[in-house]
Amino acid sequence: MQNTHEIKLLSKEKLSHGWAKLDNVKYEYRNNGQVEIQQREVYDRGDGAVILLYNNSKKTVVLTRQLRIATWFNGNTSGMMIEACAGMLDKDNPEDCIRKEVQEETGYTIFKVEKVMENYMSPGSVTEILYFFTGQYTDDMKIGKGGGADNEQENIEVLEIPFEKSLEMIKTGEIKDAKTIILLQYAFINKLIEL
Repeated sequence: MQNTHEIKLLSKEKLSHGWAKLDNVKYEYRNNGQVEIQQREVYDRGDGAVILLYNNSKKTVVLTRQLRIATWFNGNTSGMMIEACAGMLDKDNPEDCIRKEVQEETGYTIFKVEKVMENYMSPGSVTEILYFFTGQYTDDMKIGKGGGADNEQENIEVLEIPFEKSLEMIKTGEIKDAKTIILLQYAFINKLIEL
């Protein structure tokens, strides 16, 4: 039996259109002949890309540490998060975006990236699709210090971590970022780095 769904937008109220857009939407949802009027807040911050940089011969990954103020409001006393390199697409395609972010955040210039998946990270209220990549790095690809774009107040610390330790950091709670956990688990399952 196939379900039939239809959505009809009834109203859209702007709550905030600053760095991102937050709207209150009211819509009619038809589900197998049943009609419901529903109301939700929808947050549109644009789409993004994330990459796990790995070195199979050194058995390491490059991650970043930076302030994520929203986590501080939810109990992360330092506000710092360890994450895979990521950024918003803006007007770039996902591959161009992630190459640019790698150079800005980590100081590495990487040419070959492999798209491994795309996910909605919080589909209950956020429109963002995140494009996931992996890419191999070598020491000679490091051409800058990284740290993020000066005009974006990122203050990013670049971390080169043994892959095995990064997996342990998930268990200990040192890594709590979902996109990073997904990529580390992808690398483990697909044996990108032989342990």
